[in-house]
Amino acid sequence: MPFVTPLALAALLSVIPLIIIYMLRPKPAVLSIPSLMFVLKLERERKRVYASLTKIVQDPLFLIQLLMLVLLSIAAAGYYYSSEEPLSAEHTVLILDTSASMQVESRFDDAVGIADGYVSKKNSIILASDTPLLALEGDDASAAKNILSKVKPGAGTADMSAAITTGMRLLSRGGGRIIVISDFTNSKGDDPVASKNLAESYGIAVNFVKVGKPVDNVGIINGWIEAADGNYGYTGVIKNYRAHSEKVEIETGRGTSGNASKSFSLDVPAGGTNQFTLGNLGPGITTVHVKVEDSLPVDNKAYISIPDASEQHILYVTDNGKLPSKTALSLLPNSNLSVSKSVPSELDNYTLVVLAQKETPIGNDSVEKIENYVRNGGNAVFIVSGALVPEKIEVGLIKLLPVKPIGIEGAENGLGVEESLKSSITKDIRSDEISVRKYLNATERTGSTTLVTLENGVPLLSYWQVGKGTVFYMGLSDELGDNAWNNFHNLPEYPVFWIKLVEWLGGAGDISEYNLNTGTLTSLSKTEEIKTPSKTFTSNRLLFDEVGVYEISGKKIAVNLYNDRESNTTVDASELIQRSVAEDGPKLVRSDSYTAKKDITDYLIGIMFLLILLEILIIRGRGEL
Repeated sequence: MPFVTPLALAALLSVIPLIIIYMLRPKPAVLSIPSLMFVLKLERERKRVYASLTKIVQDPLFLIQLLMLVLLSIAAAGYYYSSEEPLSAEHTVLILDTSASMQVESRFDDAVGIADGYVSKKNSIILASDTPLLALEGDDASAAKNILSKVKPGAGTADMSAAITTGMRLLSRGGGRIIVISDFTNSKGDDPVASKNLAESYGIAVNFVKVGKPVDNVGIINGWIEAADGNYGYTGVIKNYRAHSEKVEIETGRGTSGNASKSFSLDVPAGGTNQFTLGNLGPGITTVHVKVEDSLPVDNKAYISIPDASEQHILYVTDNGKLPSKTALSLLPNSNLSVSKSVPSELDNYTLVVLAQKETPIGNDSVEKIENYVRNGGNAVFIVSGALVPEKIEVGLIKLLPVKPIGIEGAENGLGVEESLKSSITKDIRSDEISVRKYLNATERTGSTTLVTLENGVPLLSYWQVGKGTVFYMGLSDELGDNAWNNFHNLPEYPVFWIKLVEWLGGAGDISEYNLNTGTLTSLSKTEEIKTPSKTFTSNRLLFDEVGVYEISGKKIAVNLYNDRESNTTVDASELIQRSVAEDGPKLVRSDSYTAKKDITDYLIGIMFLLILLEILIIRGRGEL
């Protein structure tokens, strides 16, 4: 039977007391009467019983109350009926392209208007950029319309395939439909049509809705900075997507406002490119502005960031005078290295403290000084050695490290290393050439970030935030000779590693780290306040998806589009749309409908209220109320 709780139907027995109540009559008196009259009286009583039953059945109050008891019993039993429902009837996933090309004319506004027309009872919204962003999950029409009224296009490249895959995961249980709204001029990752076919093979309907039409454009599609004779120079590339040559006026200025300080013109052939150079760029922000009327303004400006050269004051604490890390740090440009056998009482004058004790454990007093220094904004690097084993170090130091040391272990045949998280620190490390024969077995602490591990998962390069500062764990020992733990210090990129680590911890960095392309995803050494061209927030990870200047810990980062395919607004995506609707007959591996249980309890409750209202009206009409 289609009941959730069939035993609840026992409540129908409540009908019996209702009938008895209506049949009750006052108790008859005992009288002495002749036999004949008694017989006649019995016949009259029998007829009266039948008349009483007939009267009960005809009483509307009885019928109403009887029906109410029946409905209450059915509701308690949870009656339902089954029906076949299409998978796409309930949940709609809207995928909006937020790439740079959607800034052309009214493309994005048109996309939002179309998306608004597809809003259903249950909605999810995915913003397709370099990384899909789930802006709404399984919410009602009001919430969907609210999100659509706030979203804006970015300046990255959309990964439409990844966005469709995300939509498939959302609909993997209940099913639904996916609506992809884009200009389809450019996409990174896999072919979006292949992803569409895959989703449809699982019974999920996917519709591609195209917005926009081809238009002309002129923009800056590339740019790079080079150092020569102690000065920085910039080379920019301008491309003309128009059918005729263009004389382009270029203005340069200082600061994010870009007030013009110099202007010149450049002839760019139809469909071709031309270059220009700027020399002797000073510290700060330089703005390049292409003065041209076109449909995509986001590639008409380029920003150049040249960092101020600030001196690094580094304290190196060690009980061993000949170590590769000490040599590498002493060769750092624009740095001042101080060497000590112990931790001094005052650390505030140092931008970085490196602890490279090999035999002498770090005492409690020193640990307390280092912790206070880090919590007030300092940075500390601990280089692994036998002095960091659990039996030699204090509890305070164990709590300070981003890893929990277990003990020293050996690997006779050597272990390889693996990069677990991409970072500017490890970008130039050739991990396949590093062999580790001895290491400190340790586990990563909750809240820490690991950049490099051994092939068995033991963390080698890890860091975490302590107060306002950062503690970095260097699990690749730099001991020399027969006691060497690994060969990293023998590789040519070893000094480069220390340069990048010091620059990263000190807030400085390579010139390339100050000038990025949109779509770049980076991790910070700690949670910091980030100021983008449009908003301010705090995080330890950041996707650069706007053109302009970002500010992180006083560091100004210029971000530019520099994308020939996004700037090419003349692309017509008709071929892709035609492929997306081609009848290729995918084999269904999942049904396009599902059996739904339709509960009628809400309807029964509604009928109950109507019956109660009717009962009150009848009683009032009889004058009993």
